[in-house]
Amino acid sequence: MNLNFTFFGTPDVASETLEILKKNGYIPSLIVTAPDKPQGRKMLITPPPVKIWAIENGIPYIQPENIRDLFPETRFRGTSPKPGFGEVVDLFIVVAYGKILPEEIINFPKFGSINIHYSLLPKYRGASPVESAILNGDIETGISIQKMEYKMDSGPIITKERVAIFPDEKAAELRKRLIKIGGELLVKTIPSYIENKLTLTPQNENEATFCKKIKKEDGLIDLNDDGVKNYNKFRAYATWPRTFFFSAKGGSDSGGKDNKRIIITDAILENNKFKILKIIPEGGKEMIYKN
Repeated sequence: MNLNFTFFGTPDVASETLEILKKNGYIPSLIVTAPDKPQGRKMLITPPPVKIWAIENGIPYIQPENIRDLFPETRFRGTSPKPGFGEVVDLFIVVAYGKILPEEIINFPKFGSINIHYSLLPKYRGASPVESAILNGDIETGISIQKMEYKMDSGPIITKERVAIFPDEKAAELRKRLIKIGGELLVKTIPSYIENKLTLTPQNENEATFCKKIKKEDGLIDLNDDGVKNYNKFRAYATWPRTFFFSAKGGSDSGGKDNKRIIITDAILENNKFKILKIIPEGGKEMIYKN
């Protein structure tokens, strides 16, 4: 299918989806990604994975600070269109772009904008659907491909696919499976969507749930909490922000002062009890944890 589309995305999940599209003959005419940002301890200016993919594949890309700068009013009157934003653009595909698209941008292409979301919408709208599913002990999640609307993750569903969550699966492992399944589902969906062969299903707003953006402090664990709850938290946050607790450096005589952070690097659920296997003490190296 000869499809003129623009791809919006920023992190690895988006670049991996681009690779699946490419392998199936779908090459974007333009890529829109976030600006380079400082990362790591040395705060080195680093390009996002999607920019790297665009350069490696010779695809034009832009990195607007303000997404509205792409669409001055004259653009809608059909004058001076840039590559990917001309009057014949068919579709915008959005995967983890990281910025909210204005309504006029969402509706600009001939067939609108579509998005891959890694949950069974309307469940887990928002920034952390994979982690939230594990955090809540779900045994199933899925992929939703939706036609985008201005309200976050609220557009009608084009297609869905259910995916089981394995009992000991961590978020990074589940996400890896979902990226592959989602990319392949997108490839299957595009032709039928463009040819208007699919019936879109509106979301039930009464069933909508929301998940927040994860913060570093969310990884704090209370070792006296429920074992299953703590294990799910460890699975959800194993890659980032990682789970941790605090231990007094001075021992029982310290009065709880001078605490240090203990990062949990390996753990299991044994008889519904959270069993820590390995840790990294603050400023130290990984070691066996003595429960």
